[in-house]
Amino acid sequence: MRIVVKVGTSTLTHAIGNLNIRRVDKLCRVLSDIKNAGHEVILVSSGAVGMGVGKLSLKERPADIPSKQAVAAVGQCELMYTYDRAFSEHNHVVAQILLSANDVEDPQRRRNFHNTIFRLLDLGALPIINENDTVATEELTIGDNDTLSAIVAVSAGADLLVLLSDIDGLYTADPRTAPDATLLREVHGITPEIIALAGGKGSALGTGGMATKLKAAQIAGDAGIDMIIANGSDPDILYSIMDGIAVGTRFIAR
Repeated sequence: MRIVVKVGTSTLTHAIGNLNIRRVDKLCRVLSDIKNAGHEVILVSSGAVGMGVGKLSLKERPADIPSKQAVAAVGQCELMYTYDRAFSEHNHVVAQILLSANDVEDPQRRRNFHNTIFRLLDLGALPIINENDTVATEELTIGDNDTLSAIVAVSAGADLLVLLSDIDGLYTADPRTAPDATLLREVHGITPEIIALAGGKGSALGTGGMATKLKAAQIAGDAGIDMIIANGSDPDILYSIMDGIAVGTRFIAR
């Protein structure tokens, strides 16, 4: 199986923006084990801006583009250093790919990205992909890594897309404010009723929310790829997913 796993900022960091070392180490161990079992793994990782905020001891995520770019430049170094160290402990080589909107919209650049991904997988490397926040502008931005992960899954011909978040999946209402909210185990099609369940933005350090995850489900589903939203607080949940155990919300592709 070729699996794309997207991990959000809220999963990688503590609430104040500093790296959640124990969780990241466990995530890398689990992904390494999945790879050892013969599966191909592509990781789409948020966290550059969030980790930059922590590294620079800022009180909040910056709002202006130049500051976001500067913070991302600092955080991306820390992020890849962390991944390289953690995966090396399990004898896996990682490769960094930073993408902008032009890289997925321009046919030639998209083809180059496609070729690079497949060559890295052939070489046994584990690609780690993030949006190139240091050069992105409002006009040239993918916008969120949920959407990016779906684009990557389609380009790589993945069998499954998994979004690890700070929520168990899609609920009938916001579980943080509605105690009677029910988790939807399966979703067949992104209907207006499903979109209405999306609610607002995610964590303060992240850029996504349920709306961007539903957009990702639409992109992946249209390409015949199932997508799962699951809680990333314990990376062992990936074992359950690989074993076919129902966790989170699964969006069934057409």
